[in-house]
Amino acid sequence: MRIKSNWFKSGREHTPEELAGAVAFNVSRIAENALKNTRRAKFEVAIGPQYFAFLAEFLVFLIQVADRLAYRQFPAEDRATFTSSLANHVAATYAENQSRLMGGELKSCKQQFIDALNGRAGEYAEFGYTENGPEFAFSRYLAFCMGQIMDEKDSGWIIDQIISIEAPNAVEMLEGNFRNLLDSKPQKVRPARRRLTPVQRA
Repeated sequence: MRIKSNWFKSGREHTPEELAGAVAFNVSRIAENALKNTRRAKFEVAIGPQYFAFLAEFLVFLIQVADRLAYRQFPAEDRATFTSSLANHVAATYAENQSRLMGGELKSCKQQFIDALNGRAGEYAEFGYTENGPEFAFSRYLAFCMGQIMDEKDSGWIIDQIISIEAPNAVEMLEGNFRNLLDSKPQKVRPARRRLTPVQRA
């Protein structure tokens, strides 16, 4: 799985908006990877509404994680700018894919995602996030939401898959890449590679 871990142009400090654009790309790839892993573990996630519902829940979870990481690093105004920009980037990419594969108007698909994010944000706000990562209830809530998406035969089993495997792996990847992206030291320039899923501006 390819994710953006470093900056390749200059050693300057990057703005919250620039960081959000890079993190958005990583969030989308990490969520897609979690979905692939879940299907490899023999959980049925059907292509269609269930597929996009799974992705949406995992993306919302990762945006909440990224917001908590930003809380550690930025003053309140920059944190708000980062999280808002991140949410818009992720929503745009999600909506583009959903609209292209499932039909529906792009603006409407994006707004539905934003509404879902806002609805979940209040719930996640109740859960702690320490230097060791999200508390159990944080990941447990994601697992609960996933249980509502899965078919009856998988709805109970998915909880352990999410809490024990997918959520910890995703958090570890996102935390590591967030730290790397905050390092503004210039890196050796590499040849540009084509993005599989370009992030659109809000």
